[in-house]
Parts: sequence; structure tokens; C-alpha cells
Amino acid sequence: QLDGDNVRTGLNRDLGFSPADRAESVRRVGEMACLFNGGGVITLVTLVSPYRADRDEARKRHEDQGLRFLEVFMNVPLETVQDRDPKGLYAKVAAGEITGFTGVDAPYEAPLAPDIDLPNQEMSIEECVALLVERLRLEGVLVGGPSDPSGLPLPPGYVDSWLEDELILTGAAAAAARASAERLPAKARLTDIDLNWLHVLSEGWAAPLRGFMREGPLLQALHFNSILIDPFDDNGAVDLVYAETDWNDYTTRGRQRVSLSVPIVLPITKFTKDAIDADDSGAVALVDKDGRTLGVLRDPEVYANRKEEIATRCFGAIDPDHPYMKHLYAGGDYLLGGEIQLFERVSYGDGLDQWRLTPKQLYAEFVAKGADVVFAFQTRNPTHAGHAYLMRTGRERLVNRGYQNPVLWLSPLGGWTKADDVPLDVRVKQHQAVLDERMLDPDWTVMGIWPAPMLYAGPTEVQFHAGSRKAAGASFFVVGRDAAGIKGSADAVWNPDDDMYDANHARYVLQMSPVLEDGQMSLLSFDKFYYDKADHTMKAMDPSRPDDFISISGSKMRALARQGAVPCTDPIPSDLLAANCVPQGFMVPSGWAIVCDYYQNIDSPNWVPFSKPIVDPLVAPATVAHGQYGKTDYALFLTQPASGQQLSPWHDVPLLASSYGASHFNMITEIPMFTSAKMEVSKEKWYNPIMQDTNKDGSPRYYTYGTPFFNYGLLPQTWEDPAVLSPEGFGGDDDPLDVIEIGDDPLPMGSITPVVVLGSLELIDEGETDHKILAIRATDPRARVALASDADWETHFPGVLPKLVDWLIMYKTSDGKPENTLANDNEPLPATAAVDIINECHERWEALVAGNGGADPAFWLGSAA
Repeated sequence: QLDGDNVRTGLNRDLGFSPADRAESVRRVGEMACLFNGGGVITLVTLVSPYRADRDEARKRHEDQGLRFLEVFMNVPLETVQDRDPKGLYAKVAAGEITGFTGVDAPYEAPLAPDIDLPNQEMSIEECVALLVERLRLEGVLVGGPSDPSGLPLPPGYVDSWLEDELILTGAAAAAARASAERLPAKARLTDIDLNWLHVLSEGWAAPLRGFMREGPLLQALHFNSILIDPFDDNGAVDLVYAETDWNDYTTRGRQRVSLSVPIVLPITKFTKDAIDADDSGAVALVDKDGRTLGVLRDPEVYANRKEEIATRCFGAIDPDHPYMKHLYAGGDYLLGGEIQLFERVSYGDGLDQWRLTPKQLYAEFVAKGADVVFAFQTRNPTHAGHAYLMRTGRERLVNRGYQNPVLWLSPLGGWTKADDVPLDVRVKQHQAVLDERMLDPDWTVMGIWPAPMLYAGPTEVQFHAGSRKAAGASFFVVGRDAAGIKGSADAVWNPDDDMYDANHARYVLQMSPVLEDGQMSLLSFDKFYYDKADHTMKAMDPSRPDDFISISGSKMRALARQGAVPCTDPIPSDLLAANCVPQGFMVPSGWAIVCDYYQNIDSPNWVPFSKPIVDPLVAPATVAHGQYGKTDYALFLTQPASGQQLSPWHDVPLLASSYGASHFNMITEIPMFTSAKMEVSKEKWYNPIMQDTNKDGSPRYYTYGTPFFNYGLLPQTWEDPAVLSPEGFGGDDDPLDVIEIGDDPLPMGSITPVVVLGSLELIDEGETDHKILAIRATDPRARVALASDADWETHFPGVLPKLVDWLIMYKTSDGKPENTLANDNEPLPATAAVDIINECHERWEALVAGNGGADPAFWLGSAA
């Protein structure tokens, strides 16, 4: 600090109080401030400088050297200053002992456009300090590294670019990287939740992570709710988070701690681990359940998935039926860490992508609205007047702190949520209605979906919810009671069927957490609010008139919506359900209509529960699809290319590919290579369309063991008869013969492909014989090779046979089921024996359609019967 009275004892002791001396005083102190400022020292100059020209010259000297300069106007009335008079100088002026005193009998030229206007007579000392410190923070001088001219904070670990620009490739670079990744032998399968996390990582929502956590960062997150980084390489640890975990390094330590409280990990099975171990490329393709290669993970680190350690550290509880813990325990026994690159932005095609803005895009929206601070409000429910009250009141609080234009980020959580949560599309469209009807002012509100999945991890998770909002420039996070809470299930070890976390814990922990340590994030905390019948608004209760306030719980709102409640008339009844009315002003009319539509049609399959991709599968040209792929109503019908006539893939397509000769068979692809949806011909439906198999709970079934490296389908006009027993005593599985095609790329679903038989593996699956015919498309040069031994297989199809054996034995284990077994000591039968099986199953099919095969009455046998 350079104070006027202090510098007059030395630096300015030769100066008086004439205008010229005052100008020289300001010049000297301004030059000294430049020296300190240039050396990285924040300098406070508390100097009487009455003339505008002198102050402007001091500013110019700073700006000429690229130094920041802030003019602070102590905007206080003269009477207040005279009353304060800490040094007794104004008393001496009044007594005539001092003349020529600035602001009394000497001029003072007030700033025309001060950088900071400080009417400190209206503020406490703490408020004045907070305003000054906040402005310094906005100027980017309190934290090392770059800053933005808007003053909004940049993401944690930001160096010189947005993570999304580094991690999401575009143009020719993306095309080349995709082509390379599609050829990688190691492929990691992504579930819908994994895809949500990939979205989070690729756009920088978990900055400074650049990929799925390696083991070291995971341990830091689990044990400290934060990780250490060294973004400017001050400690020689710039790659600490991105290098393989070194258990023998006890000296390298990051300089800066950033909040990161949840495990962002990629579970894999031993099948995927073995593929990574066998490949020396140092890269793993990231493939979603629909077979799309979305990105690549480099320098993979594979380590044990210590599920109980993760569960207990993250959730602080053991509850086998907790929705996210079930996902955690269902994951593979290994975790895959490493840095990622994507070939395009993650999108979902569900009609909501317009609200999915990246951190960089959101930041630009905030800047365009002239925000000097951003506060975020996360939602998992429709927005009613109570939520709007919190958001408007939060903005008022920020204005009272001295901010000029706080901008609200209305931030619906977009990732996976439990089944009984309100669907994402209902929430987003209802929020838009709230903006359209101006319950929230769109002039100071931006809606942007936050892409992370929900963990329901209470105090641990809410830290991530708040900290992640820094990625897009938010400085405040609105938090209420029971953030990220959930009731324990009946299987919870402690407190079953009751709240897993105390309603106050999340907010308390967040206030004490590493999220707030860097001073760039603060909380706006609120308690319970009520509906005021007197003026039809939501607010905190007035204890002087408690009878005017009612509480509208979530369960009551849901019941009213199911009944299609209409607005109440005055007086507001005490029993809303009996009156079937919703209080005036509780929710905007168009938003209430959206909510009622949902609760009155809650069982519709057309809602978008959370962000999961809607894609068009790879299908053959001569097919017709009904329903939405990925849902149980999807059905793919085959047609005759020339006439468009309906075809049954089981009964109407000939077994033999006649144009190729008697040794070639037609394969109908049900599951294209790399896709995980368990598609199969429906034996019961009209014309036997290809549909998705279901789990016991009715949900669509997917392979979870890994990414299938083969095309899977059936041989038409075949049937494995349950009445025909194998030498081991097992009957057929009552299905057409399965065929595994091991060519180089995917075959479209519903395609009819001539194949050459290479052999057969006999699977014993839950007490049934399930032959797997091994084949390759007739156009492949390897279709002409003879495979008489395992050595021949390894020569022509390196590594394929052991992978097939492993897959068939193990593929159900990732769903918690026992291993399968293979007959013949896991060895394939030769092609001749496989052809004999095909011919026998064709004969059994002929008997079936002739009515002599003991067909299930539910089978659709079509014109063939």
C-alpha cells in the first residue's frame, strides 16, 4: 500500500500542497505503483489526487506498459467524511487552522467513469473488501495464469485453450483418426452411462481431466474429493494426472488442488483387458453399444476395479439396490484409464441437442448477455414458482453484493437418472415454457443441459455438481436441502427405507469442501419455502401469519398432475387434492400442461428419460423398420427387393445360396459386428421380424461382455429341435441355427449374405444344445482355405478361435450368470461336420413347417406351413 501520509515522510517530503506539487506527488507515486505492479505486486494507492488529469496520466503510464489500473471512487458525501475525521483534519479546517483543503476550500474533480464506485457509507468494511477482492478476481490478478476480458473465471487447469478444442477433433484430422481407430483390435464397449461420462470428459466438464481416471487420480478423488495438478509445470509435474500411475514416486506433487469428488471411470471385462494386453499400439477404440467408434483412448492404464472401496468412499454406505451402486457392481472387474480424443461432439438425436451447449458455448452466451457473474441452478424436476423464487432471490442477493448483471444458468441434469425420475425431455420443455412465459427472465437466463449422470451420492456428489459448473464460468451455485439425496432401499445395510443422508449434510459438506478453496466458487444457500395464499407467490414463511402459507410437496404435485388439476380460485382450499386444483401462480400454464401430460401418460415409451443416443442402425436396403431402434417395439421386416413383398427371414429365404453352388449358404445378419443390441428373429411375430431380445424386467437386452468382433445371425430354413438329443443328452434350443461370421467389417442387419462354412462350436447353454456355425462371407479370399487344425485357424485367422471360445463360454458372466460350456473340449468341429449339422437342422425345419415337428403353437410359420 502506498498511502499519501506515509509517502510524505520520505518520497514526497519535499512537496507541498500547491496544484503543481499535488501533480508531482501523483506522478511519483504512480511511477512507484508501476514498478510494484510490473513486479507482480498488487498495489493499493490511497492518495489524495484531486485533479482528473493527474489520475488519467497515471492510468496512461500503466496502460502503456501493459499493466492493469483500476480507479476506485470513494463516493462518500463530504458530511460523512467530516463526521468520520479519523485524523482530526476536518476539525482543524473548521477551526481555520488548515486552508486549501481538498473538497472544502480546494477543488476535487470526481471521476467521470471510475472502474469501481465505492459508496462505503452504505456498506460494511467486509462488503467493501469483498467488492474490491471480487473485482481483482474478475481482472484475473488473484490467480496465476490467463484470464478472460469478461472477468468470468476460466475452467480449472486452463492454460491456453478450451479442453473441448483439444479433445474433440474436426475435419480431416477427425476422419483420419476415426479410420485408424476403427482398425484397432482393442475396443472398449461403452454403456449409456459410460457415454454420459465420455461426454462430460470430452467437453471439459471434469477439467482438468482429459480422459477416464487413472488409478492415482481415482485414489485422490476417493480419499480427498480433489486431485493435485501442476498446469504451468511449476513443480515439474505437469503430466501428473495424465501419466501412468507410478507407485514408486514419492516426491512428485502437484502445486494446485482442484475439486473432483466422484469416480469418473470406465469399467471393462477381462475380455477387453486381454485385447488391450495383446495389442502394442498404445490405443483403444471407444465403441458405444450401437457399434459406433466415437473416439480413442491413448496410453491405456488397466487396473483392478475395487468396487467396495469405490462404493464406500463415494457413497459412504452399502446398498445393493441403490441405483448407481447397482451399475457400479455390474461393471467389469477392471478399470481403463487414459486420455481421450473424440471424432465429433457427443450428440443424442433426441430433439434436445439444441440445449446441450459446451462450456465454451455457454461461456460465450454469458458474455453476450453482459454477465459480470454467473450463478448456476441445477434441476431434476419441473420448475415451479418456488424454484423461480430461489433463482430470482439469488440474483437479488448478488446485485446487493455489488454485481451489475448476474446471469442465471438454468442447468438441468441431462445424464442417466433412476427410472422414476422425471424424464429429461419433460423437464427441458417445461423449463423452456417457464422462460417463454417469463416466470424467469430470459434476458438474464441461459438454459443449458449439464451432461453428467446422477450418482445419488449426497455430500460427495454435490461437490462435483458445484465444481463442474466452474467449467463454463459459474462463480455461484444455488444449493438447497438434501442435495443429491436418496432413500436407502430395503436392502440397505444401514437405515433401510429411510434417507441415506441427512438433509443438511450435503450443503454443510459443500460449504467446507475443496470446491470453495480457490475463491472462484461460492454458494447461494436457501431453506424451505412455501406458497403464500395472500399474494399467490412462493417465498420464505412469514412467522407472523403462518396460516397463510401452505407446503406443496413433490408427491402432492405429482398427484395433482395425474388428476389434471386446474387453477384454484380464491380462497385457496386447504385440501388441494379434493378440490383438484393447483394454486394460482404455482407454475406457468403451459408448463403445467406439460407436467400433466407426463403424469397422465407416464407409461408411454416415448419419453426421453435421459441423454442416450437415438441412432439409425446399419440395415440392409430391402428392409422396412417399425418403431424406434433401441426400444422393444422395434421390428425390422425383410422384403423382396424387386416386388416389395414381405419375406420371413426364417422361412422364405432359401438355405442354399444357389448362385454360388451347393457348398454355400445364406446367412441373415441379426447383429452387425461391433453392435451390442441382442437382436434376433422373432419366431412368434407375423413374418418373423428381427427384434431386440429383452431381460427379465422387460428392458432391451445388450451384450455386456465386450464389443462383439463378429457378425451374428441365422441360417434360414433350419431348426434345432428340442426332441433331438446330442451325445451329451441335451436337446436343441428350439431356434434356427446360429451363425458367426468372422469377416473384416460389419454386415447390415437383415442382409442376406452367402457364406462358406468353416466349422462349428457346440455351446451347452442352460441345458440346451446351441450350435454356433462358424463361417465367412463367400467374397472373402479366406473362404477357400481348409481348416483342419487349430494351427490352420491360427495361420489364417490369428487369435480369432481362442477369442470365440472365450466369448461363448464367458459372455453371460458380465450379467451375473454362470459360465457356459462347450462340447468337444472346446474344439471346433470341421466344416464337413458343421455342414452335416446344417443339413440335419434343415430336415427338422421341413418337418416343423409340415406340421410333423412338434412346433410351438405360438410360432409363426407363414406360407411355408
